[in-house]
Amino acid sequence: METIALAEVAAVLAEPSRATMCLVLLDGRAWTVGELAKAAGIALSTASEHVSRLAGAGFVVRVKQGRASYVRIADPRVAELIEHLAQHAEHRPVTGLKSSLRARRLGFARTCYDHLAGELGVALRDGMLAAGLVGTADGLTLTPRGRAVLEELGVPVAAGRRPLLRDCLDWTERRDHLAGALPAALLDRAVDAGWVAGDGHRAIKVLPAAGEPFAALGVDLDLLARP
Repeated sequence: METIALAEVAAVLAEPSRATMCLVLLDGRAWTVGELAKAAGIALSTASEHVSRLAGAGFVVRVKQGRASYVRIADPRVAELIEHLAQHAEHRPVTGLKSSLRARRLGFARTCYDHLAGELGVALRDGMLAAGLVGTADGLTLTPRGRAVLEELGVPVAAGRRPLLRDCLDWTERRDHLAGALPAALLDRAVDAGWVAGDGHRAIKVLPAAGEPFAALGVDLDLLARP
């Protein structure tokens, strides 16, 4: 039965258009079917069929906002599955200046569903551990000092069903970055405050205002090799 289930999951992503949609949705946003159709280069009716297949397999969910209907990744576990599978495609040798620049930007900083990944994401985990903001004695936990620093930075720390902190293996750095409710809230705050911004699909650009808040989180941005 496990073999059959695995084959069914693989079949969902084996179709190039569905795989493209899943990669697009990894930016954490909700997309319309029309936007997904354009991204995949297919007709709207075909895209709708693919979305139904993805929804049936539990990869995506439909969200209603007034009269508009959107599609997004079902949950972080699905996003991580797609992220890890994507490494086989992203690790192919790049050709041309444009592809090379894109690869370097994604490797430096990108979104992994709703949190930071890449060199910056790994540096954030290392920095928060070194600064005593996060502890590992009883699994990944936010320390009182970490809670105080995040409060000063305006990052909400709220308990919920989703784990606050957990490790997520970064496929470009081959080391862990932080995932969970807290890193998601941190990325939201970083975007809203103008510390970082989107730089093309999934790539993240670090803005001048990021120096001080990231330093408070234990990250010296000047030591990172920005593309």
